[in-house]
Amino acid sequence: MEVGKKRFYKILWIYNIIKNGLFWHGVRNNLAKIGFDFMPYFWEIGSIDIEPPRIRDDESKYQLSIFGEEEITFIKNNVIGISHKDLMNDLKNGDTCLGLKNEGKISVYSFIKHQTFSFRGRKFEIKPSEGYVHNTYTFEAFRGRNLAPYLRYQIYEHLKAKGIDKYYSISEYFNKPTFKYKKKLNVKPQKLYLSVILFKRWVFNFTLKSY
Repeated sequence: MEVGKKRFYKILWIYNIIKNGLFWHGVRNNLAKIGFDFMPYFWEIGSIDIEPPRIRDDESKYQLSIFGEEEITFIKNNVIGISHKDLMNDLKNGDTCLGLKNEGKISVYSFIKHQTFSFRGRKFEIKPSEGYVHNTYTFEAFRGRNLAPYLRYQIYEHLKAKGIDKYYSISEYFNKPTFKYKKKLNVKPQKLYLSVILFKRWVFNFTLKSY
C-alpha cells in the first residue's frame, strides 16, 4: 500500500511540474547535480509605467515592511531548497529585503541589491540610480493571490522614492511561471545569456541574443 502511495505522489509531482511549465527546468537542475550545469537566462529591465497589480484577497490584511535578521532567520528555517542561498549575508552586505505580511505571517518577500555583483561568473554593474531585484518567493499558503506582481510593483515605488529608476532582474529561460508574473509587470528582456559550469570547476559565459 505504501509503495502504491509513493508511486501515486511521484506521478502527481511529475504531473504538476509539467502542468506548471517546469519540466525542462527540472531536467536542467538534475543535469547540474551530476556536473553538467547549463543555464540560459534573461537579463531584464522592469518598468513602473503599468497599472498597479491588485491582490486577489483583502488587501487590508497585508502590510509591506522591510525585513531584518528575524524575518530572514525564519525564511531560512522554513523554505525548503534555499539552504545554499546566503540570504543573511546578502542582508549584511547592503541588500534590502522587502516583503508582505498577512496578520503577522510572512507571505512573500524579495531582495534588492544596490551594488555591482557577479552571477555565475558574469559581472553586472549596478549604478546608484539602479537596483537588482532577486530571490522573490511566495510562501505556499499564500500562492494564487497575485502577491509577487503586487510586491514587485511596491518595490518599484520604494526604489523610486530613493531616486532609483531602473530595476533589473534575472529569469531562468526554463522557469515559465516566472515569465507569467513578470509579463504582468511589463518586464522586458535585454540580453539572453548562456552560462555553462562543468563539474563546478570550469565556467563559460556566452551572449546568445540582444534585444
